[in-house]
Amino acid sequence: MPLLNYLLTGFLDTLTGHLVLVIYLLAVTDERAVARRLKKLPPLLLSPLIAVLLSAGLYAVPELIMFQYYILSLAILAMCTLWARWAWRFGFWQAFAATCMAAIFQVAESTLSRTLNENFPFAAALAIYLSIGIAIALLLYRLRFGKWFRLLLDNEPSPWRTAILIFMLMAVIEMFFRLLYGIKSQFLVFYYLLVIVMVALIAALMIYLAQRFDALRKIQAQQDMIAQQRLYEQDLEMIRREVRAFRHDYKNLLAGLSEQAAAGELEQLRHTLAELDAGFDLRLGRKIHASAQIGNLRIPEVRSLLLSKLTVMGKEGVECRLEVLYPVTTVGMDIWDFVRCLGILTDNATEAAADTEQPWVEILLLAQDKQVLFRISNSYVNIIEPENMWSDGWSTKGAGRGLGLSGYQRILENYPNASPCTSWENGVFVQELTVEGRL
Repeated sequence: MPLLNYLLTGFLDTLTGHLVLVIYLLAVTDERAVARRLKKLPPLLLSPLIAVLLSAGLYAVPELIMFQYYILSLAILAMCTLWARWAWRFGFWQAFAATCMAAIFQVAESTLSRTLNENFPFAAALAIYLSIGIAIALLLYRLRFGKWFRLLLDNEPSPWRTAILIFMLMAVIEMFFRLLYGIKSQFLVFYYLLVIVMVALIAALMIYLAQRFDALRKIQAQQDMIAQQRLYEQDLEMIRREVRAFRHDYKNLLAGLSEQAAAGELEQLRHTLAELDAGFDLRLGRKIHASAQIGNLRIPEVRSLLLSKLTVMGKEGVECRLEVLYPVTTVGMDIWDFVRCLGILTDNATEAAADTEQPWVEILLLAQDKQVLFRISNSYVNIIEPENMWSDGWSTKGAGRGLGLSGYQRILENYPNASPCTSWENGVFVQELTVEGRL
């Protein structure tokens, strides 16, 4: 019976710790679809059960008792990381970093909650512990910590570095937690104050890193915008020169056409007009059309992105047609998130089209009635796997070779006014993104 009570108490204690960890995971990932994540909670219940059984097993091996806490902590961290990767569809390093960040808050709260077990019944202590976790998570939401941390997760070019850094910081907090049992009661206030300061500094460090990365990204984007604007101006100058050259030859062309018409050479006249039309379209028509479409993009960040993608497609031999039917001035989501979505879709379309015999990509941007529609179509020959295409690292060329659409989907989860649509048929793959005017 004592063993059963020990296992039951240990299970409830560990289960509460897992629930608090999940609450912090929701906060640090800035999760808005909380109900959707909580529906995936049942598989995580295996973790506290395994942890309790592992703890009981370690007690049977005297040599490992002194390492019991660290073994259990690593095992729980591994199980929670795997669950977070499945529930959020993160890559491994993203899931590991998010779990470690949540663990920092959870372990710090456990440190500060030591007196609960001494002054309250077991069930009441667990309830208070859980309530404190919810309160701190709501504070993190209000401070928008998750927004910055999510930016760091989604944009860091080397996610393993961020993950290792956060793991090391978590290890420091774990060490402070172990030191708790050797501190005299008169020094506990200073100890708790030190833990609070450390956690606050860690949170501030994460926000600083995210803001620094965001600033560098925007500087790079502005530099790209300036470079692309110069290319756009060069295209306009080239069109102007072509028009001047065409105007210079205009009278001679008319004179030749008049002579053919007077001589009754109608067939030859038709042939000459056809050549003239084809030559004009080749030299000027397509360039004027492309410049007019680019000119309708009144959002500099979007214009810069599409100009750079059109340049890349041209270098890779992918024929691209851009249609911007009406001026696009605003979009109902954060402009950088919108640009990231467009970048993911255009990169995937270019990569898929490049594998076909006649590669092509068509891009349509339509702004009407406070709504923006982005539609990109491309040729493709590879096999589409609907059940895997949203997984991290999925590609039509094989697992681990592409960005996949998981990042794209994670961005859109924060925008209920954005509606994605995917379809494919007869060698044509289509992605659509509709954004309403307001969030």
